Formats: sequence, structure tokens, C-alpha cells
Amino acid sequence: MIATGPRPVAPFSHAVEADGWVFVTGQMPTDPDAPDAPLPPGIEAQTRRVMENLRIVLAGIGLDLEHIIFARIYLTQFERDYAAMNETYQGYFEKGKLPGRTTIGVTGLAVGALVEIDLVVKRPD
Repeated sequence: MIATGPRPVAPFSHAVEADGWVFVTGQMPTDPDAPDAPLPPGIEAQTRRVMENLRIVLAGIGLDLEHIIFARIYLTQFERDYAAMNETYQGYFEKGKLPGRTTIGVTGLAVGALVEIDLVVKRPD
């Protein structure tokens, strides 16, 4: 668990590491400083909050977004939000250096979120 990380919405660890591979649990668009506050409105704001929460978790274990190997993104309104989420998401990475990724449309997410992102990360040797 990362002390400064978002409050978990279920029983899980923020990240688990095995042999230099780090599996980061899906993060929600909740505010770590105000976990009971309403979620940010809209997919762009929720994507930004999720990415910032992922940064917090990664920083807590000495890593950053550049160490991501693979991301899984879950969207409750896939057709409506896919393009806008992509636009926001790609801004967190150096041009031409994106991790592998799958995006999945789902019927619902915890806390009524529009987006959730989990990661597979590799610690540098």
C-alpha cells in the first residue's frame, strides 16, 4: 500500500511486485486528499485524475509512467468517451513511446466512475 495513494474502493494492494514486474491495481478517479468528494465531471477530468493517481502509486515504489509496459483501460461509455479519453491519456507519454494497451467497454465500475486503468510495469534492471 502507498501511504499517499488513493483510498482503495475494495480489498486490494495498490501494487504488487514479483521479480521486477509490478502489477498496479486499477485506479479510480477519486481524490486521494478528499476520497469522499464527488468524482470529477466528464471523461477528460476523470482520465486526468486516474493518471495522477497512477503517478502517485508508481512514485510510492520509485517508478514513473515511463516504466509502464502495458495498460488496461475500462470505460463505461465506450463509444461516447473513447476518443476524448485517448486524447487525454496520450498527453501523459512522450510522443512515439506509448505502452501496449487494451481498452474494454464495461457495464459499470466502482464508485460510478467512467474510467479505470490498471498497469503492468517493469522495474529497470
